[in-house]
Amino acid sequence: MTNSSALRSWRSGLRAAACIAFAVVGTGLATALGAQENRDAAPPAARARPEVTVDALSVVRVNSKALANARSSRSLGPQREGTGVVIDSEGLVLTIGYLIIEAETVELSTADGKTYPATVVGYDSATGFGLLKSLRPLPIKPVQIGQSAGIGDRELVLIVGFDGVAPAYVVSRRPFVGYWEYLLEEAIYTAPATVNWSGAALLSREGKLLGVGSLVVGDAMGTKAQVPGNLFVPIDLLKPILGDLIATGKSGVRPRPWIGINTQEVQGNVIVTRVTSEGPADDAHIRSGDVIVGIGGQPVTGQADLYVKLWKSGDAGVDIPLDVLRAGRVEKFTVKSIDRDRHFRPRPTY
Repeated sequence: MTNSSALRSWRSGLRAAACIAFAVVGTGLATALGAQENRDAAPPAARARPEVTVDALSVVRVNSKALANARSSRSLGPQREGTGVVIDSEGLVLTIGYLIIEAETVELSTADGKTYPATVVGYDSATGFGLLKSLRPLPIKPVQIGQSAGIGDRELVLIVGFDGVAPAYVVSRRPFVGYWEYLLEEAIYTAPATVNWSGAALLSREGKLLGVGSLVVGDAMGTKAQVPGNLFVPIDLLKPILGDLIATGKSGVRPRPWIGINTQEVQGNVIVTRVTSEGPADDAHIRSGDVIVGIGGQPVTGQADLYVKLWKSGDAGVDIPLDVLRAGRVEKFTVKSIDRDRHFRPRPTY
């Protein structure tokens, strides 16, 4: 499908998507808000359409302030804002983890401006999910968890951020490779693109949670067309780790080795674009501009291949032998990997 034909197809279907959004927000969720009380007893002329906010879709605004010496502030900033999704009646709120890494304080707020202090429950670097808990009861009904595996291309969905609702289509299900040592075997891509995607809820037409917003991308349809859209972490990835996140603050899966580099893939070549200060690769004197051509003598054919070989090397803490092209010659470096979570500064306790 060409770029222009895809866009024409979306335009022709957006009216239908908007109707679905209206139906979900204006009718089904009005019941959850109590807006339908005594509705049948009122004459038609007296039935005013209820004002429905994003609270009815189980989302809240998330504001976090990072520790003064947070290592993540360089890339993520000291103050972060996004969306959280209320997932149970005890105040658990699911969001995207980069909003709450090294957070000193976290505050949730509802559509009426009321604020609720929260604490970080857990973070999983493999999926990217973050979990919060409100320290006061939230006046919001939790969302129902759906099944992301069953969603297909061209499915109509709702993207719910803290400031509004946008209809969209699922346009692809495929892997996502992040430049920060991150790989999802299958992510959900939607289009058209929307703003305030960080932590946004991806809801089915039945109002069930299918995923959590992570990024805006320029290639939502992959190689089919350069069409902007959004990337969501599938909710099915949360189900095996949720109990561990609540109980211990992290997944029960053994932590992967992390070396602390950002990379870019150019025609199969993996180029180091940034080395995390005070990280393992920095300690091993890896530099921006280096090209990683192998791990332990095995050639690296791209970013995804680099991560797979890195994570198959052993648990966090294993030595990683890198073959690095620098200044026209291949040099060998040994990087002492760590658990990524150990790099972040813990919140002080007194």
